[in-house]
Amino acid sequence: MQWLGRRGSTNVEDRRGLSGGGIAAGGGIIGVIIYVLYTLLGGEADPSQMPISPGVQQAPMSTEEKKADDQRADFVKVVLADTEDVWNKIFADNGKKYTEPTLVLYRDAVASACGNTSSASGPFYCPEDSKLYIDLSFYQEMQDKLHAPGDFAMAYVVAHEVGHHIQKLNGVTQKIARIRQQASEAEANKYSVMLELQADFYAGVWAHYDQKMKNVLDAGDIDEALNAANAIGDDRLQKQATGTVVPDAFTHGTSQQRMYWFKKGYDTGDISQGDTFKEN
Repeated sequence: MQWLGRRGSTNVEDRRGLSGGGIAAGGGIIGVIIYVLYTLLGGEADPSQMPISPGVQQAPMSTEEKKADDQRADFVKVVLADTEDVWNKIFADNGKKYTEPTLVLYRDAVASACGNTSSASGPFYCPEDSKLYIDLSFYQEMQDKLHAPGDFAMAYVVAHEVGHHIQKLNGVTQKIARIRQQASEAEANKYSVMLELQADFYAGVWAHYDQKMKNVLDAGDIDEALNAANAIGDDRLQKQATGTVVPDAFTHGTSQQRMYWFKKGYDTGDISQGDTFKEN
């Protein structure tokens, strides 16, 4: 993705030098990745039952590591700015006003209106404060543990979380939250999958218009996003973690579903075609 020298969003809180305090597991773009990473580190746990524990501080960064982290921060600011441009236009074209979310950069652990969360939960969106939360070390995990490298894999993550913000603005988040409260665990998980797949679709819509408006995608960028979507499917992560797949426990969708909906959003650029609740 061609991003150097382009506008970065100012809707950013940089908390990387602050302590996050106590931490609790939570779901983000790949909440189930907690299970995988935790298992890879020698533990076994239900991702929804991860214990609350004190944050573990990482060793101080070297000069080279800090430089790389700062470069990732600059990159996600540009991506966020691009999402602002795209969604402001889409909303305006539909006679609506887009309210821009805030991106919070943190390290190790962070406090949000949705609770205290560790970086192990991956990037997430909190509808209570309309903020995206990202520990940039996650992108190293994507490359090293999930084999999903590339700057546009990173852009896909940001765009997906912004997709959750779109759902809040459209009232979908609130509606599904009410439905899930009355549903069984298996049914509630199905609605979670539908929400996540729609956020993938919105990420694809963003990529469609970002390219149309700015012509910034490089050859292979969409493949990087699709590879990331493939790497974080529930079926693939469960298989890696335990050797078995439990569909009733899916919360984000299969690899095939995640790739399908991102690609559909990118190919069509038509937000009216993102009704994942009807098609799943």
